[in-house]
Amino acid sequence: MTDTQTIADGTNSNVVVSVDAMGGDKGPGVIIAGLLRAVHTHSNIRFLVHGPQAVLAPLIDKHNLEEFCTIVHAERTVSMDDKPSQVMRHGKGTSMWSAVTSVKQKEADACVSCGNTGALMAISMVRLRKLAGINRPAIAILWPSFGPNGSNVMLDVGADVRADESDLLQFALMGASYSRNGFAVKRPRVGLLNVGTEEHKGRAELKAAHDLIKESAESGQFEFVGFVEGGDIPSDRVDVIVTDGFTGNVALKTAEGTASFIGTALRQSFKHNLLAKLSAILAYGPLSRLKRTTDPRRVNGGVFLGLNGTVVKSHGAADATGVAAAVGLAYRLGSAKFSTKLAARVASVNGFAEDREEDGN
Repeated sequence: MTDTQTIADGTNSNVVVSVDAMGGDKGPGVIIAGLLRAVHTHSNIRFLVHGPQAVLAPLIDKHNLEEFCTIVHAERTVSMDDKPSQVMRHGKGTSMWSAVTSVKQKEADACVSCGNTGALMAISMVRLRKLAGINRPAIAILWPSFGPNGSNVMLDVGADVRADESDLLQFALMGASYSRNGFAVKRPRVGLLNVGTEEHKGRAELKAAHDLIKESAESGQFEFVGFVEGGDIPSDRVDVIVTDGFTGNVALKTAEGTASFIGTALRQSFKHNLLAKLSAILAYGPLSRLKRTTDPRRVNGGVFLGLNGTVVKSHGAADATGVAAAVGLAYRLGSAKFSTKLAARVASVNGFAEDREEDGN
């Protein structure tokens, strides 16, 4: 089992992911099954698994994961109905609190939870704190796209419904850093979501954000493509889409609902009559490829950006495949030392902006 002290000392070459095993809708069995899938992909991954010892030990033993997992006993669980304010006051001793604390104490490189989003953000804010210079953290998700990586980064999708021009600038910086360090995009293309691509359109804060992001593109090492529309989100025009949490969350939930509707409508259409069933057989290959491309489990995992540590929020209803995707994302960011690089990037651009103000520019 993993020795957490070697991680703190920097003597362990493994990437350690802290897992809240009691979060999510399907129980710890699905989460441990997801860890098994992640091990098959990443041989040097190790886990700190948080939850009741009596519940987790048999599951880990069942999947022969003893070599890869250390159980961190936590008796209590944060439920999906718990209010973030209550969890902030009384969350100590829960598996979620314990999982985030492992990142704070440098025992783990990243944290994954399928649990209550609001509670996870609240605990992460309390335990990890915001990066210097960050006003509001953001949740960044991966959106299936025609881009070279097969997905684009979009933020914010719900950490905070408000965002002014300075917040949107910080989202652009964080999103570009995420794309660069998580997906090896050397110079990410950043777009600002608006009701049109013309520079005169949109709210006043969007127009102000447009100018701020444009001015910071060179120092932030990204390309600003200007305003983009909803239809550009899955396109190959951008790598990062910046918006406020209200708009981003509505767009995300609308896309999920539309995808579900199309899938159901297709299944019903192919069952309509004998000819339709024959067509379904002939179209099986292309439909299977389409399903893989748009499968939300493949890009499961929203990253909390702007904190002193990496936290990945998995969908609450994720199955083993989805959990493995979220864990894989945490592994990728943890191995890249993403939170350290993000802090340095934000600090460098903030310093550049302060120098310009002192110079009167």
